Amino acid sequence: MTDICATEAAYSSGVYAKHPIALVRGEGARLWDLEGREYLDCMAGHGVANLGHAHPIVAAAIAEQAQRLITCHEAFCNDQRSALLERLAGLAPGLDRVYLCNSGTEAVEAAIKFARLTTRRAGIVAAMRGFHGRTMGALSATWNKHYREPFQPLVPGFRHFPYNNAAALEQALDEDTAALILEVVQGEGGVHLGTPEFLQTAEDLCRRRGALLIIDEVQTGYGRTGKLLAIEHTGLTPDLLCVAKSLAGGIPMGAVLIGAAVAAQPAGTHGSTFGGNPLACAAALATLEVMSHDDLPGQAARKGLYLLEQLKAIDSPAVREVRGLGLMIGIELRHKVAAALQAMLERGVIALPAGLTVLRLLPPLVITDEQLERVLHVLREVLAGTLPESDHA
Repeated sequence: MTDICATEAAYSSGVYAKHPIALVRGEGARLWDLEGREYLDCMAGHGVANLGHAHPIVAAAIAEQAQRLITCHEAFCNDQRSALLERLAGLAPGLDRVYLCNSGTEAVEAAIKFARLTTRRAGIVAAMRGFHGRTMGALSATWNKHYREPFQPLVPGFRHFPYNNAAALEQALDEDTAALILEVVQGEGGVHLGTPEFLQTAEDLCRRRGALLIIDEVQTGYGRTGKLLAIEHTGLTPDLLCVAKSLAGGIPMGAVLIGAAVAAQPAGTHGSTFGGNPLACAAALATLEVMSHDDLPGQAARKGLYLLEQLKAIDSPAVREVRGLGLMIGIELRHKVAAALQAMLERGVIALPAGLTVLRLLPPLVITDEQLERVLHVLREVLAGTLPESDHA
C-alpha cells in the first residue's frame, strides 16, 4: 500500500488530492484495497460505475473485442460502432444522429462547436453552479471560480444566469445566443434539481429566440436519476444531448446525440482519434444490454426513493437539507463536508463532495438493499455526531 501510494505521489502530476488507499479490486458496489479491506462505493468513479465494478457481461464483451479489433478510426466503418450508433440514435425522440468521443468534456466541446456552426452565432448561456468540464470551452460554461480563475482569459461569448430563474434566463438569451446549456440536475454544483416549469420554459425560450438547447447528461445519464435519461422526467426535447461517464461501463467514452435542428457537420469540422473505437463501442453495447435487461433505471428509482426517505428522517442538527433524484443524492450540511467524508471512509463507505458543504451519494445502481442499509447505518452514525468547531463553515 505504502509503495503504491508513494510511487503515485512521486510521479503523478499533482492535480489530484489522493487518499492513502490503493484500490485494486471491485465487484458490484464493493471495492477492496491492497490489504483486503472492503469498502462500499457510493462514489462510483464520479458516476461512471452505474453497473458496478467488473460487471461480468461488460468484462466479457471487452475481452472478446480486444482479441478481434481494438482501434478503428471513423474514417472506416466498423460493426461494433454501427450497432452502437443505431442504438444510441433511438434513445431519445428526435435525436437520430450521434457524435462519438471519449469523455464528457469532449462531448460538451463538440456540442458547443456544433451549435456555433449551425446558428452562426457566438454566444453560449449557462447556469450558475453548473459544471460542464475542464477543457477550455467546457470550462468557460462551468461556473465555479475555483475551476475557472487560474485559466483566464477563457473562451469569449459565455454568460451565466441563476439556475431555475426563468426571468433571468429570458434576459440572458439574445439575438447572438447560439445555445443554452443546462443540466437537469446540477451534480457538481450541489445536486440541485431543475423544476419542470423552469426546464420547459427554457426550452420554449430557446425555440422563440432561435438558440439551440444543449442538455448535459454526463452525470445524470444512463439510469442514474431513475430514468434512462433525466430528460424523460420532464419531456424535454433538446437539440443536443451530451452523455459520457457510465456510457461504456467504465471504459472512457462520450457521445453527443444530435437533433434535426443541428446542421449536418461537414467532413473535417471536428474529430477524435479514439472516438468510437471498437473496444469502447463493444463495452457500450453490453452496458445498454445490462441496463435494459436488469431494469437498472427502475432499480435506481426504487432504491433512490427509499434512500431519500430514510435520509430525510435522520434527526441531526448537522443536516440542512436532503435532495436528489433516483440514486443521485445530496446531503447539505451546516458545516464543511470533509470531516464527514473522512469519517465515512474510516467506516468503509466511500462518498464524495459537491461543493464545500454537500455530501454527495452516487452509488452503483446495482447496490443491494442490504448494502444500502449499511450505508444508512454509517450515515446515521456520522451525522449524529458533532464535528470539531474547526470544521464548521
